[in-house]
Amino acid sequence: MIRFIADEDFNGRIVRGLLLRNKSLDLARVQDVGLSGASDEKLLEWATDNNRIVLTHDNRTMPRHVTDRLNGGLSVPGVLIVDDLAPIGLCIEELMMIDECSAADEWQNVILYVPMK
Repeated sequence: MIRFIADEDFNGRIVRGLLLRNKSLDLARVQDVGLSGASDEKLLEWATDNNRIVLTHDNRTMPRHVTDRLNGGLSVPGVLIVDDLAPIGLCIEELMMIDECSAADEWQNVILYVPMK
């Protein structure tokens, strides 16, 4: 089972759409776990400690923070960078496909851009 954590500025309509499609989806928001205002580094550390794949729109700084962790010998449970200009329905479909058709360990130390091109 894949467990997700949505970054603070992650589109709430995508979160709601995912949870409507799958009520048992294990998706927490940063706000739900006391990480509001936390740095990317803190989020990645928490996600790693809690084995949750990060959902974010941050394609500017998050890839660098992931690379820094990996270069420092640390791991990440996976980061899905969702294009905030892509159609919401397409993003929901692709995230649901990832959840339904893969296992969490397949995303270890991976950055994936959604929608996939």
